[in-house]
Amino acid sequence: QVQLVESGGGWVQPGGSLTLSCAASGNNIDIYVMGWYRQGSGKPRDLVAAITKGGSSRYADSAKGRFTISRDNAKNIMYLQMNNLKPEDTGVYYCESELMTSGRAYWGQGTQVTVSS
Repeated sequence: QVQLVESGGGWVQPGGSLTLSCAASGNNIDIYVMGWYRQGSGKPRDLVAAITKGGSSRYADSAKGRFTISRDNAKNIMYLQMNNLKPEDTGVYYCESELMTSGRAYWGQGTQVTVSS
């Protein structure tokens, strides 16, 4: 069982920055991949960025060059540094993790990001 808690969301003007955090907890957890997903109003939940335990990362085209994903494996915390935010980045950001052994996925409760002037 893995519990994921996101933080760092909020309101920001276009061009601003935010850093999201996701803290994972549980007994003897070994997380292979962690990712951030965004769900805008009335839209599907889409991948923004993901990172493996070894540090390999991938980004949605809309995030490339503006967002940076990172993780601290010792603390089981993942971050998403978001720069030059745009109104289309608005949505609920969810943290997702997959265990190394089973591949089972877990989700956090989400944190709202609003980009508007």
